[in-house]
Amino acid sequence: MAIESRNPATGEVVKHFDEISEKQLDEKLALAARAYRAHRRSSFAERARAMARAGEILEREKRRFGALMTQEMGKTLKSAVAEAEKCAWVCRYYAEFAERQLADEVVATSASRSYLRYLPIGPVLAIMPWNFPFWQVFRFAAPALMAGNVGLLKHASNVPQCALAIEQVFREAGFAEGVFQTLLLGSARTGAVVADPRVEAVTLTGSELAGSLVAAAAGKGIKKTVLELGGSDPFIVMPSADLAAATSTAVKARCINNGQSCIAAKRFIVHEKIYPEFERRFVEAMKALRVGDPMADDTDVGPLSSEQMVKDVAKQVDDSVKAGARLLCGGKRLPGKGYFYAPTALADIPQKAPAYREEVFGPVASLFRVKGVDEAITLANDSTFGLGSSVWTNDERERQRFVDEIEAGQTYVNALVASDPRLPFGGVKRSGYGRELSQYGIREFVNVKTVWIA
Repeated sequence: MAIESRNPATGEVVKHFDEISEKQLDEKLALAARAYRAHRRSSFAERARAMARAGEILEREKRRFGALMTQEMGKTLKSAVAEAEKCAWVCRYYAEFAERQLADEVVATSASRSYLRYLPIGPVLAIMPWNFPFWQVFRFAAPALMAGNVGLLKHASNVPQCALAIEQVFREAGFAEGVFQTLLLGSARTGAVVADPRVEAVTLTGSELAGSLVAAAAGKGIKKTVLELGGSDPFIVMPSADLAAATSTAVKARCINNGQSCIAAKRFIVHEKIYPEFERRFVEAMKALRVGDPMADDTDVGPLSSEQMVKDVAKQVDDSVKAGARLLCGGKRLPGKGYFYAPTALADIPQKAPAYREEVFGPVASLFRVKGVDEAITLANDSTFGLGSSVWTNDERERQRFVDEIEAGQTYVNALVASDPRLPFGGVKRSGYGRELSQYGIREFVNVKTVWIA
């Protein structure tokens, strides 16, 4: 399979790579197994020094790495630079806190001493998507390597330069050869890597289908998996909310990363008392967004990642309008080179429409009008996904109901949903299982060993 780096803003191929051979793959897996045996015996101090240096490299080279992300998948340069900065943050976070998070945990029993010890498990395969080509990898790699595991990266085939750059960061930071390796492979060969006995666990961020296939393959080998899959996050606005703040955040929440984010708000559920004003402000703000060259500082929304993504989003919107949804703005591919789609808003969406049930991975918002808290919660939960949620209210009783009753891995109150190294990240239902980040993330791929001393 050809692995291509193609600029979404122009549609032009930037660089072409060949897949590694079976012999090269075997050599890399063997190297990972050897590297693990040495790396697991390194001290936390040694790992922390290297991880802190990785953070320094990311901070120092953030504009270069940002330009690479923009060139390969189309996010705006300013957001790509911010992504590199966030990767530096997660490296610094785990360099500082990993030893504490994995310290022995004493448990009082009838033994003279009993405790839990957190030990690494081996090479972990990370199957990562293109939409946050650095962040998705570093939020796995920083805790995994600090725990004493080694990483194997099977990145999306449209971001090979990012994948190779990440490997180089860890190498330059001082991690030994084989502690983190990129595997330039097509998806058809991923199953064989999952099944290889030298791979002990798998983490995947991607689609439901990909997650299901990888989990099945890993399950056959009795291997631990963590899955972070799709999302169709609700964004609920109640009458007590600051409407101006809610509206401006709503537009940002939908169009962040050109609308291509699992935790982007996608369904805007608004109380009928304020719905007309919310819709007016929201549509005006969507129309005002500047779509264009992602390298330009004044661009708000860049291209989608590929020709296929534009076609998929266009079909979902067209089919939703045919099903009865009302088009408020956008709804069309923009002319010229590249994979640009206009910021779009839909309302009066029937249940049979794709925009009601499916995740739309582009700058397309679905607006809903509700009569109260009960209807808002029912509609928010009427989804197979359960990743994030944002609720806007200054009523404490409403706030508690949303926190307790919305089926999601996260609920942000009067704020934009975002991942944070200090907090666990993950979903429920078909958004996946397991957690990344914080102490919960670093403990996903460890052996929680019970020690009993008579």
